[in-house]
Amino acid sequence: ANMSVLKFDSPQYPSSLWTDVAGFMNVMHISDEVGMPVWGLVNVHAYKIGGLTVTGGLLEYWELPYTIIRQLNTLIDKLPNSSNDKAFIESRLAEARFLRAYNYFAMVKRYGGVPLITVPQALDEPWEELYPSRNSEQEVYDFILAEMDDIINNEYLYETVGDDNLGRPTKYAALALKSRAALYAGSIAQFGKVQMNGLLGIPSSLAEHYYRESYKASKEIGKKHSLYDVNADKVTNFKNIFLVKNNCEVILARRHNDSPTSINSGDYSGGHSWGYDFAQCPKPQAWGAGNKDAPYLEMVEAFEHIDGTSGALDRTQIQQGLWTTNELWANKDPRFFATIYTQNTAWKGAMVDYHNGLRLPDGTIQNDGSYQGVLALGTQSVDNGFGTGFGVMKYLDESNNTLQFPGISSTDYLVFRYGEILLNLAEAAFELGETGEALEAVNDIRRRAGISPLESIDRDKIRHERKVELAFEGHRYWDVRRWRIAVDVLSKPNSGLRYILDYETGKYQLQILDNVDGTGTSPNFYEHNYYFPITLSRTGNNPNLQENPGYQN
Repeated sequence: ANMSVLKFDSPQYPSSLWTDVAGFMNVMHISDEVGMPVWGLVNVHAYKIGGLTVTGGLLEYWELPYTIIRQLNTLIDKLPNSSNDKAFIESRLAEARFLRAYNYFAMVKRYGGVPLITVPQALDEPWEELYPSRNSEQEVYDFILAEMDDIINNEYLYETVGDDNLGRPTKYAALALKSRAALYAGSIAQFGKVQMNGLLGIPSSLAEHYYRESYKASKEIGKKHSLYDVNADKVTNFKNIFLVKNNCEVILARRHNDSPTSINSGDYSGGHSWGYDFAQCPKPQAWGAGNKDAPYLEMVEAFEHIDGTSGALDRTQIQQGLWTTNELWANKDPRFFATIYTQNTAWKGAMVDYHNGLRLPDGTIQNDGSYQGVLALGTQSVDNGFGTGFGVMKYLDESNNTLQFPGISSTDYLVFRYGEILLNLAEAAFELGETGEALEAVNDIRRRAGISPLESIDRDKIRHERKVELAFEGHRYWDVRRWRIAVDVLSKPNSGLRYILDYETGKYQLQILDNVDGTGTSPNFYEHNYYFPITLSRTGNNPNLQENPGYQN
């Protein structure tokens, strides 16, 4: 078996880094965080407007994990009989079991119950072994949690890893997976429904059990990890959670370096393309692109002011008169500036320029060309084809001057960080009736961010804090699904903001861009989309696989 599958910085896991970046962006595009991209990922929008059918195609994760699981099963089967010493064998077995459970978690959150295969299959096995039926959703979650319990108690698994082992799972990574998976199971038990004779869903009577397991795991992680709170400037500090490698908040990261790779070779084993100029970078150079994701105004408004007041704009007021960007975003949560860029955001010694139109002295709007040497369109003109007036700042490294080529962004991708664990703790504690502890956990997050602590706590406040703290980290879409609120949250038109530069004052006339995704393309999430389809190709290959409700022909 290939031992390289045991490290998160291995090119074999889960595949090429180009695919990793595209998949990460896809999760954002089907949530309520960002709108339709300028180009490239336009096909993803079809699924956002209710286009997911029995043919699948959205964030598929089936053939790849089962390939990896087979490798891991083979390793788990053969490694105990190898000539390696006991410490090596036991530590690698624990890592293999962690990665196997991680893959099953990625599958169960998509499809519900899937076949649990824990031994390498042989071609001469009985038909029912080669073509297994689906295990129940509860069985898959229970398997993941049981595996983590065994791994956590394995004396040979690393508690911490040195420079030569960065990217390997540790005891605390296992606790983090347990924290996350148990929280998901608790939510599904509380808010979901049991279907297909128990194949989908978890009995509501088990919600407390799963929340308790998540709660205990989260508490244990707090004995080792803490919030990153080093820089006095809160904007810089929040940015550095993602840029300072192996800091105290990082529980497990997929490691990256800036080794140059070739876009034609398909080899992205060194760096990745998140910060590449045509992906997220706010100053497009490569192929005249940039700002691959366009955050909605509603996502921007979720960031409160530092005194804890709502960040929602008075949409009538701001469309009257002229404004500076300092006036518009005054006293905003520092996480806003570390997570979002917009008009006049500082970047590499210049300013992001998204203005779209020039207000002339007579009050008319010029939409192209120039007037008295002033351009009607800002230098980030790609945003004028489709844009909301915002871009994603999180994970971007302004000090990296070599982003003109894909595959050389060296920022690590954080698989688990302590900020998420504190929010897991808050949610589980609240659902268990421990409101004081839930409030304390959320306020730890807010104090680190530089925003006023809450005086009371409820479910909506916890969910709101999670939306802001974990924005663009791949959580939001899965969260609204497990809370079973996606039908409402993901079925609404969203907005953007247009900056029109006033020639005389240098201020901006503002226009709200309603239904920014366009006529006939408003998001639409259906009840049956809480589970992805198994798909015709898979049920055709294995008749023992039952299709999920709502996708049958």
